[in-house]
Amino acid sequence: MARINQAVDPSTPAAIVVETGDTISFGELEDRSRRLAHLLRARGLGPGSHVAILLDNHLRYFEVCWAAQRAGLYLTPINWHLGAEEAGYILGDCGATALVTSSRFADLVTDLGGRLDGVTTRLSVDGPFDGFDDYEAELAGYPAEPLSDETEGALMFYSSGTTGRPKGILPPLTGAPFGTGGVIDMLVGMYGIGAGSRYLVPAPLYHAAPIGWSLGAQRAGSTVVVLQRYDPEVALGAIEEHRVTHAQFVPTHFVRMLKLDPERRGRFDLSSLQVAIHAAAPCPVEVKRQMLEWWGPIIHEYYSGSEGVGFCAVGPEEWLERPGTVGKALMGTPHIVGEDGTEQAVGEVGQIWFEGAMAFEYHGDPEKTASVFDAHGWATLGDIGHLDADGYLYLTDRVSHMIISGGVNIYPQEIEDALVLHPRVADAAVIGIPDTEMGESVLGVIQAADPTDDEAELAIELDQYCRERLAGFKCPRSYRFTDALPRLPTGKLLKRKLRDEFGGSSAGSVVSG
Repeated sequence: MARINQAVDPSTPAAIVVETGDTISFGELEDRSRRLAHLLRARGLGPGSHVAILLDNHLRYFEVCWAAQRAGLYLTPINWHLGAEEAGYILGDCGATALVTSSRFADLVTDLGGRLDGVTTRLSVDGPFDGFDDYEAELAGYPAEPLSDETEGALMFYSSGTTGRPKGILPPLTGAPFGTGGVIDMLVGMYGIGAGSRYLVPAPLYHAAPIGWSLGAQRAGSTVVVLQRYDPEVALGAIEEHRVTHAQFVPTHFVRMLKLDPERRGRFDLSSLQVAIHAAAPCPVEVKRQMLEWWGPIIHEYYSGSEGVGFCAVGPEEWLERPGTVGKALMGTPHIVGEDGTEQAVGEVGQIWFEGAMAFEYHGDPEKTASVFDAHGWATLGDIGHLDADGYLYLTDRVSHMIISGGVNIYPQEIEDALVLHPRVADAAVIGIPDTEMGESVLGVIQAADPTDDEAELAIELDQYCRERLAGFKCPRSYRFTDALPRLPTGKLLKRKLRDEFGGSSAGSVVSG
């Protein structure tokens, strides 16, 4: 009889929610996920069927994931920050016939309207509401025994939609018996996650790394410690209180920690933390250097994507020898390809492609699928970078973010990395806007640390600051100020939203000195 982890004591906590203290043991998670697997099977969801989940960071999230995983189903997490149009598109596009949510999202779900027509199983984890049955009452009617044909399912994520409508990333089902899947070998072998470990998740579970790595940690017998929402002091307090051994962050988490007063952040005992991992977005070199000075050589980094196109990793000592690298490839062979389609020499910048990428498709979009593979069968995530002589990869930016001004390619990431370290800047983004002379002009969009700051004066200060650190042609020609940037919890900027709001022209902007 396969279990999530065959060796762990059933009374061991499988997940803890930091803010509430709510806990579920491995034994409870086994029983409840088996009951839900039976329910879904009884409602007609066989291997390869689709179930969707629309929940915040809640203990029931793990039950739904494991039920789908052991019943051979595709599970699609839906970002609850989305509006009804985009959430409804994902629900309809993935073909889900079951949806698990809560009354907290009743208004959003009601606004889905006809998108719910194909969803015949509708469950609410905190009591029924219009059209949705009570999860607990329904679960009670099914046995806690395993299905007779338990088989591995898969997570079907949707791209973040940073440049357009999200696309479903459909991995093939392996057909393997339940208990043989996941990223457990990497978590155990590379990072030492196992029985007795405590793995902190500070990001929403609807994203790929937070839920994928959490399930892998539970397969390894680790307790997952979950934040309902990220706050730097709450995260540091959770490490101390729960004696967290492993954690995964994104660069914006680090930036917000570093902007805490040194006395406040020095109050926490972080001695239990053995490994901190970061990914999902490029980390400014100076930010990572400061984190290593604070936490010591325990910070690891990886580069990959939900599509499974390549996997690079770097440890702290390697990174200090090669600041800015995202590591060497552990899966797939990287190639750097220029605009003319030829492979670039060492140190030359181009689009990153991986030979030997995992099989996947964008659900219902063969044209999009074909666009990320070339004639060699190599695949790309759309990033730009270069390799050094030893095969270490460095990211420059995304192809879609590049600004062409006066015929010169300008990569916003380098400029953003400089701006975000300014003490009067809470967050920063850089985009190109139309310019009659240069084609495009560099615009800095700034969230000030103090919203009452004089914008004109701050723009002049930022102009001088950039010119001390960057080549003149890279410095923003103008600045706009905003209360908050459209940034996903993974740290990714929704630059399409910035372009919609600020990309028409520099009218109304504060022009740099």
